[in-house]
Amino acid sequence: MIDVAEIEQSIEGLLKSPLYGQSPDERRATLLPLLQKELAYACERSPRFRNYVEHWPVDYRRAESIADLPFLPASAFKANPPLAFVEPQAIVRTLASSSTSGQAPSRIALDRATARRMTRSLSAIIRDFAGAERRPYLVVDTPDNLAPHSELGARGAAVQGLTSFATEIVSCLVQDEHGELQLDVESLLAHAEKWQHREVLVYGFTYVLWNHFVLPMRRTGQTLKLPNALVLHSGGWKRLEHQSVTKDVFNRGVASVLGCSPTRVIDYYGMVENVGVVYPDCEFGNKHVPAFADVIVRDPLTLSPVSAGEKGLLQICSVLPTSFPGFLVLTDDIAEVVALDGCPCGRRGISFRFAGRVAKVEMRGCGNLETTRDGRSKSVYA
Repeated sequence: MIDVAEIEQSIEGLLKSPLYGQSPDERRATLLPLLQKELAYACERSPRFRNYVEHWPVDYRRAESIADLPFLPASAFKANPPLAFVEPQAIVRTLASSSTSGQAPSRIALDRATARRMTRSLSAIIRDFAGAERRPYLVVDTPDNLAPHSELGARGAAVQGLTSFATEIVSCLVQDEHGELQLDVESLLAHAEKWQHREVLVYGFTYVLWNHFVLPMRRTGQTLKLPNALVLHSGGWKRLEHQSVTKDVFNRGVASVLGCSPTRVIDYYGMVENVGVVYPDCEFGNKHVPAFADVIVRDPLTLSPVSAGEKGLLQICSVLPTSFPGFLVLTDDIAEVVALDGCPCGRRGISFRFAGRVAKVEMRGCGNLETTRDGRSKSVYA
């Protein structure tokens, strides 16, 4: 019988360790035995999962690398009820990805311990890139996405995930009588004048930032004069492809409107199956993996790990979840390995860049809803 308390103690140690201080070999030497324990625990808790693991080509108990361990495809999380290793009464939150019309969302079952870890890990990652200080928070979205008990998709969850860093919160978009998003320029300029000498945190969904903030402000010819603004954005690149908006164009456009440096515009990648772990860009445009996680980029044909400079399918690895099998997941996303170690930013471990989704694969929503026991929906990060 696997002692879950021992697993939780090991995870706790990783949550307290330096986020980006280990070499790849050190990281994997730490994570491999813990992941093996988590797999053993999962097999005890779920006969279905045990059957899957027992048919894996490599016995996980004798695996010599994380790459040899059994992983699930992201599509496995579309099951309803969701895959879970805890009794139904222990599930305090069910997280569901946003999905396009007619497609099944991924569903993630969280018990109290797992949900708490996810919140702590997200906060730690954001602190490393944005700093721990609280500051004015400009939400490039509507007030609806700040409502604590409304149904939340990608945008709402991301917006609420940053509220713990805020001293005050201002939303700068409103909906007109036709339901279209409009920029409240008057309120925006008034707050920008008040904040011009302060550190300001800005968040918006990628396509919302561009289409409903940058483009309208460009038409007015006004700049907010917020040189200390730090911008975080996620999701929505697909909607900008037809506009030929590259990451460089986007960063320069956002920076020109806010009056800050393009280096203060940070994109981050995340997915519901890897909840609690996000991958922001460092100042050199690379994404990094915290101490309690890892990524493997696999050749799409052979599924063997690729070398630095190569692209392949992204596999995410995390020791945080114990209520659902989210520790080893093969995604539909393509990533490029920049280096196996030694990014100039000083963060250790593999550095990678998101390079798109596999062609003709069902688009997966990157946002999330959380349903509590009483049937209400709220953000996992609220």
